[in-house]
Amino acid sequence: MVRRPPAWAEYGQRVALTLWDGSDDGRRSPHPRPRPSRRFRFDLHRHLWDADRSGELALRAGSGPPSDGHETGIGPYGLRCAVDRWAAEAELLLRSEGRPAGPVVVRLGLGRRLLLTPDGPAVEATGDVSALPLLPDAATWVLPDLDLLHCGAIGPDRLHPLVAAALVPGHRADRHPQPPPTQRLVDCRGARHRIAVVDGVLTPLDHDPAELRREGLLVALSGTPLPCLQVIDQAHRDPVELAGVRERLDHGDTAGALAVVESLLGPRAVLRNGPLRDALAASAQRRIAYGLYRSGLTVDERAAAVQGRIGYDLYRAGVVSHYPFPRRPRIATR
Repeated sequence: MVRRPPAWAEYGQRVALTLWDGSDDGRRSPHPRPRPSRRFRFDLHRHLWDADRSGELALRAGSGPPSDGHETGIGPYGLRCAVDRWAAEAELLLRSEGRPAGPVVVRLGLGRRLLLTPDGPAVEATGDVSALPLLPDAATWVLPDLDLLHCGAIGPDRLHPLVAAALVPGHRADRHPQPPPTQRLVDCRGARHRIAVVDGVLTPLDHDPAELRREGLLVALSGTPLPCLQVIDQAHRDPVELAGVRERLDHGDTAGALAVVESLLGPRAVLRNGPLRDALAASAQRRIAYGLYRSGLTVDERAAAVQGRIGYDLYRAGVVSHYPFPRRPRIATR
């Protein structure tokens, strides 16, 4: 089975492969839903998690262009259904359970079921179909990577190398991407000045040290800093690249997020109070909570207390400007 952690331990869209045999040993599970749905079985889809089987991805995902069945729009939230693959996937499902050819249920969102039969098209299911085999979600929907390729949202270079090799045979990745610019230009008091990373920190190049020291004293006395220093301060607190950093953190790419920050500010930069520092601190807290869950050291009630204590300590230390985790709302007494 493929499982997501509970909400309190969610970090970087992590999923876990779990061997579940349906037994109950009486121990309390840290997961709020210890009995997973049949929708999430992945034992029939090793090509999605086993690197040695990634070559099967093109066949099992249907790497050809979308058919009319894909465009029917019967899926929720704009998701497209892998209608072309349903019959073959249903046959694999029945064979794995030792069943003869027969109907299979396809789940399409909350409250909607289709009945897939060997000799006819899928029709709306009526009555109780809980005893029938259920097509896993992995076989129901079009693979997101394939969908993004077909609609032109991404190119093969954005895919994992194993996925790109399976879905776009013969594609050769660009091994020499364009390097980022080493200097940025700033309009500073009627002139074009440069800022760049020097000795590991973002530095203005067209101001001498004595001038920078005077500007530092001016800022300490609530004065307005030079435009070059304003741009550097903005980059440390709320840079334009913050949205991309947050996206990488949300997807679990911590190394990629830190690489973006280091390329912008330098590897020796000291972050200042602001949204960038808050985002990195909150990601670190989520990673701690996820580690607690994965190691089995806590359950959700204790993890909530741990999260609150960590958040409060970071808030008191000035690392974050607000609690990154919501607290229980107050109840009015009058």
